[in-house]
Amino acid sequence: MPSSGIVNGGRVLDTSALIGWPIEMIRGGFVIEQQRREIERVAPEKLVILDALDLKWSAPNSDSIQKARDIAIDSGDILGISEVDLHLLALAMEKGTSLVTDDYRLQNLCNLAGLGWLAVSTKGIESTWTWEIRCTGCGASVKSEHTDTRALETDLGECRDCGSSLKIARRK
Repeated sequence: MPSSGIVNGGRVLDTSALIGWPIEMIRGGFVIEQQRREIERVAPEKLVILDALDLKWSAPNSDSIQKARDIAIDSGDILGISEVDLHLLALAMEKGTSLVTDDYRLQNLCNLAGLGWLAVSTKGIESTWTWEIRCTGCGASVKSEHTDTRALETDLGECRDCGSSLKIARRK
């Protein structure tokens, strides 16, 4: 459900928009404090410019974060998004606005949350997917015990039935 339009108009901006979009496109957008660390790491020269713009530095409330987390857990996207991404989704939900992102999982979550999204420099997703943890050996679907965004950084374990490794796969 991509959004249309050119000027930001109060959308929530992910880090790819802050780095990739021209200044006039990001002015007035909603952002979160945690993005400062991401920008310092990948494009420190851009931070000085961003500080001079009329960005709306915000933080989503805990209820919005929990709602975003619940949607991400239900879809299986929780296994592939960062805390920053989760907070950006929560802020977009809280503000009732679209999210500007090239992250396919975030676009997927926007669709599931009924929010519009706008890609920065990619075409964006064409359909909404859900994910599951699946055995690489026998193909069994495994109930995820991972409910946080660090799951992809850890070993997903082994299948209880056949002992093969587990991976994240599109839900059938």
